[in-house]
Amino acid sequence: MRVLLIDKDRAANQGLAFFLKGRGFVVDSSFSGEDGAEMARLYDYDLVLMETNPAAKIGSDTLRKMRAVGVRSPVIILSGAVSVPEKVDYFNAGADDYLVRPYERLELLARMQAVIRRARGYDNNIIRIGAMEVNLDTKAVLVNGKVLPLTGKEYGLLELLCLRRGMTVTKEQFLNHLYGGMDEPEMKIIDVFLCRIRNKIAHLADGKQYIRTIWGRGYVLQDCDETKK
Repeated sequence: MRVLLIDKDRAANQGLAFFLKGRGFVVDSSFSGEDGAEMARLYDYDLVLMETNPAAKIGSDTLRKMRAVGVRSPVIILSGAVSVPEKVDYFNAGADDYLVRPYERLELLARMQAVIRRARGYDNNIIRIGAMEVNLDTKAVLVNGKVLPLTGKEYGLLELLCLRRGMTVTKEQFLNHLYGGMDEPEMKIIDVFLCRIRNKIAHLADGKQYIRTIWGRGYVLQDCDETKK
């Protein structure tokens, strides 16, 4: 999953980014409200974390600008303020959750996963597609009850397809999801990864496939019965 972290405090920003990267997230960082809003507009993030800071103009106005230009990514506000009016202001501006400092990082992680699931229309951490089960929390994948062995990059691709089930995902979106614009390989690597994933799934699913190629556009994840339609 790809996350945007908006926080003026560079040390805190980098510390939280390091924690999230260790949990498998791709993290982009911004140190001002203006730059963060622009990044959120340009890229398709699974989640935005925004640390409030009036001095850096990181506040509810930032969130309102993001929503006004069409940013639909879920947003969690991180703040030291506990006043009800301020919380209400952020929720009215379009926030999906609000966490007061100091907070435990494991609680933040759990809230992030819950918000992302809700934003994608799932009510729990397990996504089921036919005989395949993907656990977004543990990052474990089962096919017909057997563990599907995936590398980190392979899981990242499958996770993105699951979160956008039924929607076509372009190769550019895959690259952004995996590499966040840093040291991106050639686009054909996506075809290689997806070919491996398909072969691994077919091996455990009696030859069935869940990933469909949309020629000239990208890939889509569907139940086998849906792919026949």
